[in-house]
Amino acid sequence: MPAVRSKTQPKKLWPKFEIDVSDPANDKIFDIHMFEKYLHDRIKVNGVAGKLGNTIIITKTADTTINVTSKIDFSKRYIKYLTKKFLKKNNLKDWIRVVSTDKKTYKLKYYNINQEQMAE
Repeated sequence: MPAVRSKTQPKKLWPKFEIDVSDPANDKIFDIHMFEKYLHDRIKVNGVAGKLGNTIIITKTADTTINVTSKIDFSKRYIKYLTKKFLKKNNLKDWIRVVSTDKKTYKLKYYNINQEQMAE
């Protein structure tokens, strides 16, 4: 007797990514509202920028983190790319870098310039 298969598919978990901007936001050099709007305007869905619909949800939590939840396949690397473009546009790229802290999270950190100068 063959094995009986269930007709229901397992529930697919939506990819949820987090960007922690606490360090520069607390120092008041990074505007989290502008960054959230930048993501809304720049993320492309089916080749069209700015029309997220219900497929991608961008939320701001606790004034230091931005969560990006996607109902479609979405790359974490794409979030890093857009974050770096935002930093360059606002002339912050020389002081802030984007670092992956775990599988679902990016954190904006300052370059540690003092240690580099001491090593020379």
